Amino acid sequence: MSYLGQVELKSSEIRRVDVTGSTSATHTLTWTPASEQSLIITINGIKQQNNYSISGTTLTLDDALISTDEMEVIGILDIGEAVTPPDDSISTAKIQDDAVTADKLANSINTEITANTAKVTNATHTGDVTGATALTIATDAVDIAMLSATGTADATTFLRGDNAWAAPGGGVTEADWWRLSTGFNGDANPIATNLERVDTMSYAQMGTGMSESSGIFTFPSTGYWWVIFNHYVYTGNDVDVYMNEAKIEQTNDNSSYSVIAQGDSSLRDYGQGYRQTSCTNAFIDVTSTTLVKVRFSVDTSYASMSTIAVTDYTKTGFSFIRLGDT
Repeated sequence: MSYLGQVELKSSEIRRVDVTGSTSATHTLTWTPASEQSLIITINGIKQQNNYSISGTTLTLDDALISTDEMEVIGILDIGEAVTPPDDSISTAKIQDDAVTADKLANSINTEITANTAKVTNATHTGDVTGATALTIATDAVDIAMLSATGTADATTFLRGDNAWAAPGGGVTEADWWRLSTGFNGDANPIATNLERVDTMSYAQMGTGMSESSGIFTFPSTGYWWVIFNHYVYTGNDVDVYMNEAKIEQTNDNSSYSVIAQGDSSLRDYGQGYRQTSCTNAFIDVTSTTLVKVRFSVDTSYASMSTIAVTDYTKTGFSFIRLGDT
């Protein structure tokens, strides 16, 4: 069957709503009717005519319904009038491929597309980073300021594999040389006075150096240290045999000391006096600069035995060399 001026009505052009139990004259439709004439309204099976009006989706009856009334509203859309699909009713299959143009997209989306297109088409870089597809960083382009390494970068540090600046672990970084400037007789537990850093004719210190107070030597940094005690002893009396002990003592709690190395000397006097040097040394693991310290002591078998010292060069001396990290 053919139609003139009006194609066959589709189900999407007909709307219907039932109203029961209402006592109101106004009712909200689920669509916007084109006019009163596009509606067929029956109340209790009786068709209504010219006794209602519409405004948008609002249907207003001349008289309110009573609770037992049953009203049916049927709406028919004319040709050319827009049919509004229900929410969430348009599926992907209903849209043709390539049917959505830039004009149908939000301006913000078009702006982002344009920006991304520019990134692709303008991908040739110049300056420190060059190239179009594969990028190349220019030689010497990455300086220290561009690194995120921890620590402090200076002339004494290097960049480790864990991306941290650190002082070199190899090589000697601390060395210090002290001496006794004035000698004494007999015992000293410890040697507590007349101690000085060597300051004539030689370079006696590398790095921060040791500090000394009342014969107690404090290390400037942790690590493995080599400590050397050279003791010069003299006797000028006619006694058969003199015994002498030169000791290095260590504390790990800044309180109690223990002998960790000892050099012994035995002198026999033939009436003309006798001199002898003993040397003792120790390796110390300094795990704390406040707790681990050293001192030096002398025990003799004769009270007049002399520990010899001068101020112009070293006879009785003490050396401290840091070998590496602990």
